Amino acid sequence: PARPRLGGQHGTVRAMTRCACAYAIAARPAVRGFTLIEILVALALLAVALAAGMRALAQGADGMSTLKARTLALWVAQNRLAAAQIAPDALVAGESRGDALQAGMAFVWTVKVSATPNPAFQRVDIAVAERESPSYMLARLTGYVTRGDAR
Repeated sequence: PARPRLGGQHGTVRAMTRCACAYAIAARPAVRGFTLIEILVALALLAVALAAGMRALAQGADGMSTLKARTLALWVAQNRLAAAQIAPDALVAGESRGDALQAGMAFVWTVKVSATPNPAFQRVDIAVAERESPSYMLARLTGYVTRGDAR
């Protein structure tokens, strides 16, 4: 028995299947990918964006360490003022200096005691800086203390 033949160009089922497959491949639109230049431009933009993000992150971290130092310095100043309020007889008019350690950070403080228009009170000005840079004041605090002899 002879194989059945289908009409058409090539005459066999097998040939027609091959022909239809080739036509389907040729009819498919070309898929366009990214060019090398497009990829390089995208990578350059990504690098710039990441560099800006890292800089912002570093500035934020630096700001946090400065805030921590200022907070600790203010605590040192508040401690000095509290000590002056507890023992007002120990206050001497003029300037005194000292060191303090707060949360593992070393600070230097300066206390300046001066008179006020009211003789019952003394003005106490306190300035605190890090030991490594004593000229840059991190905290300043002013308070008023009753004189020890005015009680």
